[in-house]
Amino acid sequence: MALVDLISPEIVKVPLSADNKPAVIRELVQILKDAGKIDDIDIVLEAIHKREDMGSTGLERGIAVPHAKTGSISTLTISIGISPQGIDFNSIDGKPSRLFFLMLAPPDQSGPHIEALAEIARLSRSSAFISTLVSARTPQEVVELFRVE
Repeated sequence: MALVDLISPEIVKVPLSADNKPAVIRELVQILKDAGKIDDIDIVLEAIHKREDMGSTGLERGIAVPHAKTGSISTLTISIGISPQGIDFNSIDGKPSRLFFLMLAPPDQSGPHIEALAEIARLSRSSAFISTLVSARTPQEVVELFRVE
């Protein structure tokens, strides 16, 4: 399943209102709840924080990919948030993260999860694409950018 197939305006938040790592995670999970993608916020938050405790999912170039596996969903689920000013997410390069991909996968489905992570890694190599995404002003604009990428 291509990443673009998972992205729709209701799972994108531009800009995020959060200003710290726990608040970003909570806001991205709330987006999924509001979109009807998850039922129990607490189970999802616990899974994501457990994964973060093993090591930050803040990557390089302003990208963070908080993720977890949970039995509370049946298929790969994603939410996207953009923080133009950046938020400290304990990234590998020590720089603030501005583009967030929160992913949830069922415990018995590794393939789609790995494919989505690989696609995000591929996209992250394009500084121009990252810059354009971070400059997006609406969820629809974000969706359109992924469709043309």
